[in-house]
Amino acid sequence: MIDFQTHPDRYRHWQISYSDRVAYLTMSVDLNAGLSEGYELKLNSYDLGVDIELYDAVQRLRFERPEIGAVVIQSSLDRVFCAGANIKMLGQSSHAHKVNFCKFTNETRNAIEDASENSSQRYISAINGTAAGGGYELALSTDHIILVDDGNASVSLPEVPLLAVLPGTGGLTRLVDKRKVRRDLADVFCTIEEGIKGQRALEWRLVDELVPTSQFQQAVSERANEFAQMSDRPAEAPGITLTSLQREISADEVDYSTLRVVLDRTKRLAELTIIGPDAESPKSIEEMISLGDQFWPLRLGRELDDALLHLRLNETEIGTLVVKSEGTSERIQAFEKLLLENSDHWLVREIILYWKRTLKRLDVTSKTTFTLVEPGSCFSGFLAELIFAADRAYMLEGEFEDRPGEYATLRLSDFNFGPLPMANGITRLQTRFLGEPEAVDRAEDLIGQDLSAGEALAAGLITYAPDDIDWDDEIRLLLEERSSFSADSLTGLEANLRFAGPETMETKIFGRLSAWQNWIFQRPNAVSEEGALQLYGSGIRPKYNPERV
Repeated sequence: MIDFQTHPDRYRHWQISYSDRVAYLTMSVDLNAGLSEGYELKLNSYDLGVDIELYDAVQRLRFERPEIGAVVIQSSLDRVFCAGANIKMLGQSSHAHKVNFCKFTNETRNAIEDASENSSQRYISAINGTAAGGGYELALSTDHIILVDDGNASVSLPEVPLLAVLPGTGGLTRLVDKRKVRRDLADVFCTIEEGIKGQRALEWRLVDELVPTSQFQQAVSERANEFAQMSDRPAEAPGITLTSLQREISADEVDYSTLRVVLDRTKRLAELTIIGPDAESPKSIEEMISLGDQFWPLRLGRELDDALLHLRLNETEIGTLVVKSEGTSERIQAFEKLLLENSDHWLVREIILYWKRTLKRLDVTSKTTFTLVEPGSCFSGFLAELIFAADRAYMLEGEFEDRPGEYATLRLSDFNFGPLPMANGITRLQTRFLGEPEAVDRAEDLIGQDLSAGEALAAGLITYAPDDIDWDDEIRLLLEERSSFSADSLTGLEANLRFAGPETMETKIFGRLSAWQNWIFQRPNAVSEEGALQLYGSGIRPKYNPERV
């Protein structure tokens, strides 16, 4: 089982050090500590285990170190920054693992950019040597790239000429969209194995700064301190520690403190039940901080994030997620009120941004999502986003015969109208009502009301509202029908329907790039016995089918 929980005390591949308001994330990959056997992580090449630690470090810097305004990503190896994803690892991995590996590394790099853009914690890459493939893609996710000018250091994206695949973590998109490299120059850059060095790399906007070896460390330090001084993060505030999650994993169940995941392998589905808070919301920011990572919205966000990753990587045959909730909307509303009234506080900002990233992870997870709103549910505000993120939502009209007097309700809040956008840059309700934007305005007028199934249906917030007589049959047929369809077709269907509206760099990476990489990872030019990915390093020239498809 791949475990996404780790701690700096257990890191094998990264070291974290601090100097005033600057953190230094040093890549020092243990070549013998891969997630699987059969490959060595030479030259700071990485597998999923390396990126799990990087993701953990990025999270901890945001929550545990509020004083940090700049982060430097650097290497401990002489004249090597990072050689990218380990080729032997890719060559021996299943197709599903390769795709999910690329997806997670994309999400981690997006989290770095989110920290820079929204948390005032800016990232710098200090490239002291070779930065190839995924190593350069890691650098591209940072705000500022400094390259040593020693006559040998280079940046490259050699996947096309060497491996017959594409840079898998956003490199192509970031070149032209983020760094605005000219298309023809980008074409040259991406088709030469040796990469580009020195002044040409600077002129082509592949890096931001070129510094002689003798001045390199000083330049990195000066730039990092300059960025840190521009941060609005509090220099004196205490952080909160992200402790180990409370969870128990068995054959068909994962139990967290705020979430229950039950697997039905016959139906190939997982039922995720959100468990509402069992205590009242703190009354003040000070009380919230004293709770640390046990503050209920943060605890739930971390546990849901972990569950989504566990299901994605360890349960690839589970195709459907059924989302439910238990609790009271009033308690959820009290937590939301505290967050919304203090949204300018650094910790509140981080909690809201964490929810934004977790919901985005759900959006891009290749599994069907159905949300069921039943009596006793607590889909209020930010939890209501789980309705709008779903491929369909069903809400009980009326009451269950064996539970008289209990009715399903749905409640909207300000969280549904701005703080939690999708990858396309707009809210889930704006995406939902792309053809009728006035429906968003009408929905906003309903904030704070407990909406019945009929009212939610009339407002377009749910898909269907069966009554007690039809509920069990409707849900049973829904799940049976879904499991009878091709998993491949459903993945394509859902990815095409979920992201209406504007295209952004993020949607290009998760849509356009991921679709092509997914396809290329199955093509014989890359993965057959005579393909480039299999023959890399053997000295044997791959054989390509020349058809353009």
